[in-house]
Amino acid sequence: MKFVIDKNIPFISGVFESVAEVQYLSSQEINNQTIKNADALIIRTRTRCNEQLLKDTKVRFIATATAGSDHIDFDFCKKNNIEVAVAFGCNARSVAQYVGAAICFYTTRHCGLDPQSPLKSVIKKQGIAGQARNDEGLTIGIVGYGHVGKEVEKVAKLLNFNVLLNDPPLQKATGDKKFVSLQQIAENADIITFHTPLTFDGEFPTKNFADKVFFENLKHKPLIINTARGGVVDETELLKAYKNEKIADFVLDCWENEPKISHELLQNALIATPHIAGYSVDGKANATKISVRAVAEFFNFDKLKNFEVILPKNEKKCTDNKSVQALFFLRLFKLENYDINFDSEKLKSNPENFEFFRNNYPERREIDY
Repeated sequence: MKFVIDKNIPFISGVFESVAEVQYLSSQEINNQTIKNADALIIRTRTRCNEQLLKDTKVRFIATATAGSDHIDFDFCKKNNIEVAVAFGCNARSVAQYVGAAICFYTTRHCGLDPQSPLKSVIKKQGIAGQARNDEGLTIGIVGYGHVGKEVEKVAKLLNFNVLLNDPPLQKATGDKKFVSLQQIAENADIITFHTPLTFDGEFPTKNFADKVFFENLKHKPLIINTARGGVVDETELLKAYKNEKIADFVLDCWENEPKISHELLQNALIATPHIAGYSVDGKANATKISVRAVAEFFNFDKLKNFEVILPKNEKKCTDNKSVQALFFLRLFKLENYDINFDSEKLKSNPENFEFFRNNYPERREIDY
């Protein structure tokens, strides 16, 4: 039995050697020829699992150590009896805390600097209480209410935000009245953050979900954040909205045409990072654990079915429930746990190193709450 594994997946080296022949390759090295005799692939988003890659191979199982799955051709896999496992939700907390760090960095830029700013805010003991629009507080619009969206909602509540939720498929499936339209978010939110998959067809496609009409409907010059997928936000319209002062700033972690990203967008972004929002050590460990267990179930490797990645104790965990909110806020606001601007400045200075920064990302731990 042979497994081909992306060599940049952490915590996986040495796991399968006792049960299979293992070859570790970079995503650039994973192709139809190198996987010809592989029974299983364990990959990341850079490996497009489609007919071009998989035709006439022995592959029976694919585990992607990622929360996203738009790099998988599920129709081809189904037709060819190739089972796929996705690490859904593995890095949801990591992405949510990235969003929190981006918001806190943003508010430091706007706090008290401009009395007319729609996001003028004051810092209180346990959160950010906005003075936007008659002291009603800041309103965040969360677009996509899956694993990540739910975690972002937790962060938003720790930061004392009003929350608006948008998820058309989930709204249709549940009939839950807590969901609002994208137009309502455009008209009412001070911060809008995207957490949908990238889809091109069906009843609710998300390609260019934030389009020209969306930006035209904006009322409060919001901060736009995209940590979903490149293409969910129309980059041309985003830049136009920024130049026309329809939005105050924007944060991009996901880009169209990665790693060959728009340099104009890069230089205009408040925060620009190389698709690493979910790259906490904790998120990576979860992804590897989920992937290993999925492979073990499929091939019936009993000793690996309860595989765990043991991480060192995180010294910055919040253990006193009474102080969780204050500690969480202060660590994000002071960027004590994660200096998001450091990642941004690195990419802005060396955009040609997008993939290098992504594949050699330093340790970042999550805050527990």
